[in-house]
Amino acid sequence: MTFTALDAWWWPYLFILIGGWLATDFWRFLGVYLGGRISEDSDLLVLVRCIATGLVAAVIANLIVFPTGALATTPLLLRIFAAGAGFLAYLVGGQRVTVGIVVGEAVLGLGMLAMPVL
Repeated sequence: MTFTALDAWWWPYLFILIGGWLATDFWRFLGVYLGGRISEDSDLLVLVRCIATGLVAAVIANLIVFPTGALATTPLLLRIFAAGAGFLAYLVGGQRVTVGIVVGEAVLGLGMLAMPVL
């Protein structure tokens, strides 16, 4: 089966759903199986957490420095300021992720609204 095997409107969605499921669920099941056997302080788990954190940071940095869509019309300084304000709110707000996201998005949204005025 290929992506273009069927001409039905639903086939690409089903293909992506099945492909995404097969590609990720094996690793999820393996992680659950092995996760109970590995100590939280083990070097292997620390390495996995470091890699996962680094990947998330890289994706966020990529969105800030090389955005697409409507975000690409905003100045780099505004995107950096919104990310910094969100991180500061996260720290001040008791390290709650939701607080950081809401504040970062609010700063970015208000900045985007104020841009035509500036």
